[in-house]
Amino acid sequence: MSTTQPMTLIDCDYKVAARRLRCDESSIRSVSDVESHGAGFLFDKDDKKWRIKILFERHIMYRLLDKKFGRDKALDHVRTSPDVVNTRTGGYSGGTAEHDRLKKARRIDKDLGLESASWGMFQIMGFHWERLGYKSAVDFVLTLSKGEPEQLEAFVRFIETDARLLNAIRTGDWALFAEVYNGPGYKKNQYDTKMRDRKKYWDRELAA
Repeated sequence: MSTTQPMTLIDCDYKVAARRLRCDESSIRSVSDVESHGAGFLFDKDDKKWRIKILFERHIMYRLLDKKFGRDKALDHVRTSPDVVNTRTGGYSGGTAEHDRLKKARRIDKDLGLESASWGMFQIMGFHWERLGYKSAVDFVLTLSKGEPEQLEAFVRFIETDARLLNAIRTGDWALFAEVYNGPGYKKNQYDTKMRDRKKYWDRELAA
């Protein structure tokens, strides 16, 4: 990544995306706030470079390895690298240290490593690359690493290609949105409540 901060979003970007999805601008802002605290990049103090925000999901890596190579091979990696391949969620390092976990996973399988992380300010999983119209997982990652506008474009595509998400973000059905977007365990982390609360905040801010 570059030593220069990548391009960030401006108000107009949110407005254009909201018109495209025919939803409230505040709804889009609320998702980015909950997923990434509203920022798509972190500054790595050790390397003195900006890095895209990621969260590596070891249980996804296990699932993809199982699908590609079979369960026995996947379980072998659970035994040797449980921090990046596991049947259970968790094991997060947080911040830029997530890139170290990604690097280790990519030594097992380059593409599946990328597919097993969520990327940018909207934390979209890499395995969605084909559905969203990117040429490969590498293309998806390189594109989102350019700046937040590219991350917003990926989010819009993600919502456009799922009727449930599109309806939920338009109607403010945050329970449905969180269930589809974050998975069935969304209640544990209160994603629906957090997004609903952030939307109320942005409704007030944008109306001021």
